[in-house]
Amino acid sequence: MATESHEIHIDALLPAEMAVRAEGIGVRKAAMPFWTVLTLSILAGAFIALGAIFSTTVAGGLSGAVPFGIARLLIGLAFCLGLILVVVGGAELFTGNNLIVMAWAGGKVSTLALARNWSIVYLGNLIGSLGTALMMFFTRQYTFGGGAVGLAAMSIANSKVQLGWVQAVFLGIMCNVLVCLAVWMTYSARSTIDKIFAILFPISAFVAASFEHSVANMYFIPMGLLIKEFDPAFAASTGLTLDMLTWPNFLVNNLLPVTIGNIIGGAVLVAIIYWFIFLRHTTKEKA
Repeated sequence: MATESHEIHIDALLPAEMAVRAEGIGVRKAAMPFWTVLTLSILAGAFIALGAIFSTTVAGGLSGAVPFGIARLLIGLAFCLGLILVVVGGAELFTGNNLIVMAWAGGKVSTLALARNWSIVYLGNLIGSLGTALMMFFTRQYTFGGGAVGLAAMSIANSKVQLGWVQAVFLGIMCNVLVCLAVWMTYSARSTIDKIFAILFPISAFVAASFEHSVANMYFIPMGLLIKEFDPAFAASTGLTLDMLTWPNFLVNNLLPVTIGNIIGGAVLVAIIYWFIFLRHTTKEKA
């Protein structure tokens, strides 16, 4: 009797193979049903918020205790939880979905399908992030550590709304270059451990460098706003000047420019570049 041979591949995919995989993933993402995309997007917003909660809690325990760079590294490593949950747990994240542009550039996803996916995912991420912020406010976890967690949360939110518009755009560009490179490298993975290690350094780098992530900011800034508006005594006890911490400043002076920057960083500086290198000569197929 003939015996079947099952070849087991353990080597990571090479970049050219990763590009084909990324293109196929983009096609599948763009074709998913509305409610599936929305639900997975809400999960992603919540997952990124969980990473933000972890990093804020770590930040609350590090103030002045360790040198700046080491503190930022530890905060960044904690934040990696968010993208690990998104990639391994399965969810739809707006910043990572900028890589669908690789399939769009090859004519395999239409502009309408790309815009549909991004719009649904962005909305879902916002719902998941805001919902998690609201739940966290009611936990009063921000009062833990003698209020150190809340002080960190308020400081993070307050610093983000004071960025200049152009500065926020470029911080957003740099952020999503690293986020999309992290997601891109997971396309080489053969195992869950591969995916986790691919995520750790790019994500901890963007957090350590204080780059701006639109979905993370959907949690960070609303969390500070909720504390300011519904626990004014605690907000006053932080000693921070919170005049700039308002909903309009969150939406117009942070979320909008950071989102623009994220799109440029992820869609142009990662997706288009890798499409040009590996996929531009492939036969185009109509979406």
